[in-house]
Amino acid sequence: MNPEQNTRYINQFWDDAILPSLTEYVRIPNKSPLFDPSWEANGYMHDAVNHMVSWVKAQEVPGLEVQVHQLPGLTPTILLTLEGDTDQNILIYGHLDKQPEFDGWEDGLAPWSPVIRGEKLYGRGGADDGYAIYAAIAAIKSLLDQKLARPRINVIIEASEESGSPDLPLYMERLSEIIGDPDLVIALDSTCGNYDQLWLTTSLRGMLVADLTVRVLTQGVHSGAAGGIVPSSFRLLRQIISRLEDENTGFIKPSFLNEQIPDIRRQEAIAAGQVLADSFAEMYPFAGHGHPISDDPTELVLNNTWAPSLAITGIGGAPSPEQAGNVLRPETTARLALRIPPTTDAVKAAIALEALLLDDAPNDADVSAAFHTPNAGWHAPATTPDLKDSLMAASMDYFGAPAIAMGCGGSTPFMEFLASRSPNAQFVVTGILGPHSNAHGPNEFLHIPAAKKLTACVGKLIADRGD
Repeated sequence: MNPEQNTRYINQFWDDAILPSLTEYVRIPNKSPLFDPSWEANGYMHDAVNHMVSWVKAQEVPGLEVQVHQLPGLTPTILLTLEGDTDQNILIYGHLDKQPEFDGWEDGLAPWSPVIRGEKLYGRGGADDGYAIYAAIAAIKSLLDQKLARPRINVIIEASEESGSPDLPLYMERLSEIIGDPDLVIALDSTCGNYDQLWLTTSLRGMLVADLTVRVLTQGVHSGAAGGIVPSSFRLLRQIISRLEDENTGFIKPSFLNEQIPDIRRQEAIAAGQVLADSFAEMYPFAGHGHPISDDPTELVLNNTWAPSLAITGIGGAPSPEQAGNVLRPETTARLALRIPPTTDAVKAAIALEALLLDDAPNDADVSAAFHTPNAGWHAPATTPDLKDSLMAASMDYFGAPAIAMGCGGSTPFMEFLASRSPNAQFVVTGILGPHSNAHGPNEFLHIPAAKKLTACVGKLIADRGD
């Protein structure tokens, strides 16, 4: 593949064909089923699917088969298939469902109102993960432009990833004869430490989500009458959470949630930490004089990629402060979002966590926990030397800097499922969710120059498999 010709083609294609369509995709509020139980009646998911499929067909890729599959009650899935010139088989993965709006968007920005400012496209879903299908088509068309031999390519775009990908295994089973057994999987739904080089994700943490409720009364009671007699549901909730997390350090206490870190991943963390050492303090919008919890960049990388961590992402049972009366509330609910190490068995961990939270309820309070489906983590197989060479060359050709490998603190349930299904496949897990891109939060953006360079890298990876 000619790097200069690939760069020119990809850049022009992004400007002329991708950005106008991707911008319109951002406008569609197709929230994942977890956040929009009426998604099918509302029709936004189908709007997004139709928008993308219409765009793909308009690109008139010779020989490309475009299919939309929908099983009863499940979200739709797009499958693109292009037969190849070699016996190599590549699967490219992305998703099109979105997280909810969230608040805190800056003036002039909003989740469903795309705005391009400088090098960034703001709005929900552009970087997570709407760009994936566009990048895949751009990479394919660049190969065709250079008349290069290519492997067989399947592109699968699901619509339930932000809900934990509950629908995907059924589609993978139904479409298994078409997809076949991939030799290489390219997943375009991960993070990058900066926008200056190709970042490769070698592990993903799993996730356990549970709504923990502590109920002390059947109805609220005047706080003066009950205070000192009836325990606070919030205090008891906090007490139970302390079984799980050290509130002073954030350390997750149970041994079943801590795993030995493989040496190769520790070495990757050291190398990545050296690249990111001066970036951590600026990587997140710290308030006041806030700063990272450690000055050791290796520790920060490992904390984020291999150590478990807890976030309380929602509180129920409490009114807003301005609506709060002098009432001892009957109950408090906290949504626990627990990231777990890549190699932890998520199902077994969920069973053990439930026992930890529910056994020996303080003050004999009514304690319950509603668990969502556990999401398994993923640990990449060893990368072959030829793929390592291809990745390094791609990063140097299009970013002018070496590729960097490290784990990712988030989850992509698809990866562990596919690794189990295709144990002989190689994996390239990458993405453009970099510093301040803020997926799931306010002011989410796609870094356009990095997206173009990543697309060019994908083109080279495909071309190398066609040799």
